Amino acid sequence: MDIGTGDGLFVYRLARSKPTQFFVGIDSSTRPLQKISQKICRRLKKGGAPNLLFIQASVECLPEELKRIANEVHVHFPWGSLLRAVALGEPNTLTGIRRVCAPDAILKLTIGLDAQRDNSEILRLGLKPLSANFVNGELRERYLAAGFEMIEVPFSSLVAWPGLSTSWAKRLRVIKARQIICLLAKAV
Repeated sequence: MDIGTGDGLFVYRLARSKPTQFFVGIDSSTRPLQKISQKICRRLKKGGAPNLLFIQASVECLPEELKRIANEVHVHFPWGSLLRAVALGEPNTLTGIRRVCAPDAILKLTIGLDAQRDNSEILRLGLKPLSANFVNGELRERYLAAGFEMIEVPFSSLVAWPGLSTSWAKRLRVIKARQIICLLAKAV
C-alpha cells in the first residue's frame, strides 16, 4: 500500500514487476492519478496492471474495507497534513495507518526536508526539527503507542541516499542540502 501515492508511479511499477501481488495506492487528490488510472485498465501488454487499485481518501479517513490488508505500507515524501501527521506522530493518523496493516506489516516512511527551502511549510505545519534525539525519543514513543515498533531510522544526506523510484525522489535529487529520514517500523 502506498499512502500519499501522488502520481501513482511508484506503486504502478511495483504492481507491474510483481503480478501475483495486489497493490493499493491512496491519495486525497485524484488529479495526478487520472492518466495512470486509465493505464492500469489496459491489457497487460499495453501497460495494464489488474493487480493495482487507486483509492481517493485522506489518511485521516482510510476506508474500513482496507482493515488489516497491507503487508507493507509506504509513505514517500509526504507533504501537507500527511507530513505533519507522520513527522509529529499524530495518534489519529498513525492509528489509521496501523488499522490497514496486517499483523507484522512493515511501514516504510521517507521524509525529505530542506530547512531553508521548506521553511514556510515547516512553520505552517508546526514541525519540530527531525533530530536523532526527537526521532529516537518522543517520536518513537508516539509510534509505539499507535502500534508501530521502530526498527531502523537512518538519517542521510541526499548524496548518500539510495535510489528510490518515485517521481518526487527524482525531483528532489538535485537539492543537495535536503536531509532524508527513512523510518522503518513493524506493526506490533
